[in-house]
Amino acid sequence: MIWPFKPRFRKQIARIEISGAIAGGTRKRVLEALEEVKEKKFPALLLRIDSPGGTVGDSQEIYSALKQLQETVKIVASFGNISASGGVYIGMGAQHIVTNPGTITGSIGVILRGNNLERLLEKIGVSFKVIKSGPYKDILSFDRELTQAEQTILQELIDVSYGQFVATVAEARNLSEETVRGFADGRIFTGSQALELGVVDRLGTEADAKRWAAELVDLDPDKTEVYTIEERKPFWNKLLPGSQVQPAWISPRMLGWMEFELAYQGMPLWLYQSPGATLSGPFVG
Repeated sequence: MIWPFKPRFRKQIARIEISGAIAGGTRKRVLEALEEVKEKKFPALLLRIDSPGGTVGDSQEIYSALKQLQETVKIVASFGNISASGGVYIGMGAQHIVTNPGTITGSIGVILRGNNLERLLEKIGVSFKVIKSGPYKDILSFDRELTQAEQTILQELIDVSYGQFVATVAEARNLSEETVRGFADGRIFTGSQALELGVVDRLGTEADAKRWAAELVDLDPDKTEVYTIEERKPFWNKLLPGSQVQPAWISPRMLGWMEFELAYQGMPLWLYQSPGATLSGPFVG
């Protein structure tokens, strides 16, 4: 697609917001937005991230697209209230990262959790007959305990995924993998701590990140306009068709978890797991 008025876009900064749990819908929207940044020839991109994380593959695809975009566009990421796990992974696709001092970030690690309801099912008299093509086809079934062989298989999966995460952070932040492994044990930390660890470049607000992006491409930080691409459509519109106002009882955090629960139960994730979360499956977090 050929966009008109390209000179106008060359004097603006593109902005993409990634909020809530990262899933397939987020990936599709962000990749389309990144393509628009490229086609309109924006000189810089402000990437606002406020996400607890999400699925492995979706996070990796967004990161890869950002790395490719770096060839022609200066990218500055701004970490919001929470930018953890998959949010961190995506942030590694920016040349520069700004975070608030109190931002919750980190959660670099992998966890795989399944639910074993075998004893409960026995008490209520429920059992399953499973016909499978191989011994591991029903791995992580909720009606039985894992075998030792299955635990070995899953641990290898976790270790490989964790190694990919560590390598990405190390390369993006110019750190050794040994250094990254020293703090990539699943812990969360503040933006101030992230600066000390070398995970981010500066402390500041989104406005500070915008100014930096403008300066990187020789634009006036006080006058340069920000062009937000494809702002996220409220998820409550899907739950309550025709509603234009967010119901008071639905918080932004709840929206993210609801969308994620519906689409990605039991999937491999890079996810910061907040207190009281009930998601099950492989997590990076």
